[in-house]
Amino acid sequence: MTAVEKQYNHMVGKDPYAVPLEDYDVSQPDLFFTNTQFGFFDRLRKEDPVHYCKDSENGPYWSVTKFNDIMEVEGNPEVYSSEPTIALADPREDFQVSMFIAMDEPKHGDQRRTVQGVVAPTNLAKMEGLIRERVCGILDGLPVGETFNWVDRVSIELTTQMLATLFDFPFEERRKLTYWSDVATTLPGPDALVSSIEERQEILITECLPAFTKLWNERVNAPPSNDLISMLAHGESTRHMQPYEFLGNLMLLIIGGNDTTRNSLSGGVLFLNENPDQYDKLRSNPGLIPKMVPEIIRYQTPLTFMRRTATQDTILRGKKIKKGEKVVMWYISGNRDDEVIERPYEFDIDRERPRHHLSFGMGIHRCMGNRLAEMQLRITWEEILKRFHTVEVVGDPVRNYSPFVRGYAELPVRVHPL
Repeated sequence: MTAVEKQYNHMVGKDPYAVPLEDYDVSQPDLFFTNTQFGFFDRLRKEDPVHYCKDSENGPYWSVTKFNDIMEVEGNPEVYSSEPTIALADPREDFQVSMFIAMDEPKHGDQRRTVQGVVAPTNLAKMEGLIRERVCGILDGLPVGETFNWVDRVSIELTTQMLATLFDFPFEERRKLTYWSDVATTLPGPDALVSSIEERQEILITECLPAFTKLWNERVNAPPSNDLISMLAHGESTRHMQPYEFLGNLMLLIIGGNDTTRNSLSGGVLFLNENPDQYDKLRSNPGLIPKMVPEIIRYQTPLTFMRRTATQDTILRGKKIKKGEKVVMWYISGNRDDEVIERPYEFDIDRERPRHHLSFGMGIHRCMGNRLAEMQLRITWEEILKRFHTVEVVGDPVRNYSPFVRGYAELPVRVHPL
């Protein structure tokens, strides 16, 4: 570990009450890699729910950790801006990538509406049969009695097939979408997918952007169709995008269409194994699947936070936030707030209000593809229960090294047929 890594990983392996609150930096990736973040968020919610971190690898920032405070920030985009970025790190001057999730009105709404039709209820209804067919093909191809990585064989494969369809991307090259998504979200490091931010930029600019520019040029000269590239190419507010804006929106749609579903598909298997009483309840009543799906998404919280930037001096829960300061809404903490969610640390597939969670965000930036994500999870679990008595986790999960994408690189399982 380098001196810099040591400096910014001072909470890992510590008792949350052994670290002074003024030294808290809950953005440290090792906390999430080791799944030891919750004790620190519990303490923040109790003692300092709007907390100022004076120093982190990405500079100072405010942490908002309670459900209703997060709702207040989400609901006030005039004061808490999504520009210039939703990430903790500020954009680099040489790589100004913009995307509509990191835009304010009216531009955000104009661009979002351009592509929102791809997940309209009529389109979702048309997709259901295709998704079920693909889920069945994936599940029927699993090696019964052998140990395999559920993340790769099921979670990644299903979501990547869906992404290829949404973009009308060459199906045989679909794993490129997964790769580019991982390149964009993985923290650079010596053992990581990319060794530096420069390498990340190089891959996205020289591989991802040209591949999609070729598709754009084909679609812009053809009649409009229902895929995302065609929608962007023909949309009034997106047809004149500059290359980096096109790339930014592509990455938003790829990551948004990939990470929530992919990591919730893996998380659901893990949570049912950790809570065998819930697995028994599910087997005896598959009708609980529609309630279980949002509970999985709450319990997983695939994207742990979103950042806003204060447009003016303001006050939140008595704390004075200055213009220009970073404000981080920790969805992962809000989803464990026992003042709003009863028994938040229990995985309960029969909750009364399972959709009352923050995993999709709120307000104008609420996740566009939330119903598609839920549909993919619902269909997958319907088909799992038809084939397997248990998807058994047989080893520890390997988690993502990221404070932003809360997910899994590996989940070793064995499937046991009915």
